[in-house]
This record gives sequence, C-alpha cells and structure tokens, in this order.
Amino acid sequence: MKGLILSGGKGTRLRPLTYTRAKQLVPVANKPVLFYGVESIVAAGIRDIGVVVGDTREEIQAALGDGARFGARITYIEQDSPRGLAHAVLISEAFLRGEPFVMYLGDNVIADGISTLVDEYRKLGCNSQILLARVPNPEQFGVAELENGRVVRLTEKPKQPRSDLALVGVYMFDDSIWEAVKAIRPSARNELEITDAIQWLVDHGKSVHPHLVSGWWKDTGKIEDMLEANRIILDTFDARGLDSVDSGSRVEGKVVIEPGARLERCTIRGPAVIGERAEIRDAFVGPYTAVGADCLIDRCEIENSIVLEGSRLERIPVRIADSLIGKNVRIHPGLERPRVHRFLVGDNAEVGIV
Repeated sequence: MKGLILSGGKGTRLRPLTYTRAKQLVPVANKPVLFYGVESIVAAGIRDIGVVVGDTREEIQAALGDGARFGARITYIEQDSPRGLAHAVLISEAFLRGEPFVMYLGDNVIADGISTLVDEYRKLGCNSQILLARVPNPEQFGVAELENGRVVRLTEKPKQPRSDLALVGVYMFDDSIWEAVKAIRPSARNELEITDAIQWLVDHGKSVHPHLVSGWWKDTGKIEDMLEANRIILDTFDARGLDSVDSGSRVEGKVVIEPGARLERCTIRGPAVIGERAEIRDAFVGPYTAVGADCLIDRCEIENSIVLEGSRLERIPVRIADSLIGKNVRIHPGLERPRVHRFLVGDNAEVGIV
C-alpha cells in the first residue's frame, strides 16, 4: 500500500502568513502540520509516499527531504496549479497504479493517526473507504449522505447541505479510482472534485465504505482551526525539560521546555511548549501557547496563541490571546510622544486594537 499527501494548495485562508511559507509547514505545537500526516502514514506501515507539490515545492522538499528522517521514501509529484483533489490523484497515476493507497490532505490533523483505519480498509477489501465527521458548518466541506449505513450521494460544498457529515481529509482507494477520475468533468469552480469521483464509484456499483471518525479531526486551513489543533495536541504532551527552570520562575502543568530555552523570573502555565533557544523574561505564558525556537517574550502576557520562530514580543501592556504570530515578527511599544499607533502591515492582515 502506498501513500499520497496533497501539499499543493495556496493557503489563501491563512494569508498573510502563507505569502511567505507553505500552509502545510505552519507549525502546530511547534511541529509543521505536514509532519503529522507523514508520521501518521508511516505509523500505519506505509513507507512509499508521493507528495503532490505546487508553487511551494522547494520549501516542501527542503522540509521533508527524501523522507529518510521519517522512515519513508518520498517521491515528489508536481501539479502545475490547484485543479482539485481528483486532479492531484490523476497526475499521480504513474506512481500509485497497481497498489491500493491512502490519500491524506497535508493540512489535516487526525487524533490517534490512521493505523486502525488502514487496517480496517485492508480487512474490508472494499474499493474505497471514506472518513466522515459531523460538523456544524457542512457547507464548507464535501458532504456525504447515507442511507442504512451506505453512501448514496456526495456533494462538494453544498449551499443547502442535506447532511452534517463532512468528508475528513483522508481517503483510501484501489485501482477502480483511475476510471473514476478520468470519467468526471470539471465542476463549476473548474476543478476535478474528489466527491464527483467517489460518486462515480457509488453510481457504478463499487463498494465505498463510510467510517465515522469518533475522535477529533481538524482541517487547519483557518487560523481558529490551527489554534484549536494546537490546544488539542498540547493537551497530549507530558512535561519535560523542567530542569532548566531557574529558581525565580514557576512552571505549572504540562509544559515542554526544549533544549537551550531560558526562563527568567517568569510563569509558564501549561499545557504549553517553549521552543529551542527561546527566552522568556519577566513574562507570563499561559495555557495552550506554543512559542517557537529563538523567540523572545519579554515583559508580556500571552495565552492560547502560536508564536513562530524568531519573533520578539517586548513590553506589551495588555495580554495577548488567541493569536497566530508569524516568523521573525517584532511587536513592541512605540517611543513617540504623544503616543501613537504605527504599523507596517502586509496584505490581508488583521490587527485588533484594544
């Protein structure tokens, strides 16, 4: 069995962060989202993985390499532009044909991985297995309708959903998928939809098994979803690295302190992670915060946030919360009198003033 990870999207919902990095490499709990998918596939016993890449191919390749660090062999498959999930499958035929495969969307994170799901698919011997989860906003996803436990209809982002069962970003297929992706036509948004390909399988008598996900699942395409995934993953951590805490600091709960981090006269309340060589001085880092490598948090309070590597937060008079702060950002009070706000802000940014 092989794996296929899709990493070609532009990440428009995470701009401006994704103007400068691939959305799949934005970290959650100080690990790029894409790494969770690779590790899940390898943990399921799959070592041969194709990765579909687009405009950010160089960055993705630099992060994953040849896959050896994960115990895998990675083959890169170039997609000229995002043309839909089924198009990504179609261009991967030479790599995948002849073996069943699992397709994993590179910006998704699933509780407990996919090992049991892959085992279930192998035992069932069906043509396809799809993962479904109940969501409050099904109009933002591909949606499945079931009758007596059987898949009868799939619709991509319906305006009036007839079900709250969203397609989770993991799919399993055998060679019957090739006829399906070649038979369908582009949708109204000019993409080859994977929902149409699976519908073709259903309509032509192929066995499509639905599996309802009982644990959590997150599509990290939006900032609020990234923060929720960060909270969920941090909750699974065990405390470590606490021997580096100085006598003037206090650490409470599940806190991970990476090598080289320095804490001075601060309070860290977990779950939280402090990255390598980060400095926390006279500060409060609250629950569900991930501070990246080489960051500085000085005389600030922050909670429920993600701070990417190399950023500096200095002398902020109000608590920072529910924030995603990019790489090498500096936030500090201005020196002008009378006091003014001065900004250098990129396209599609959001700045909240309190």
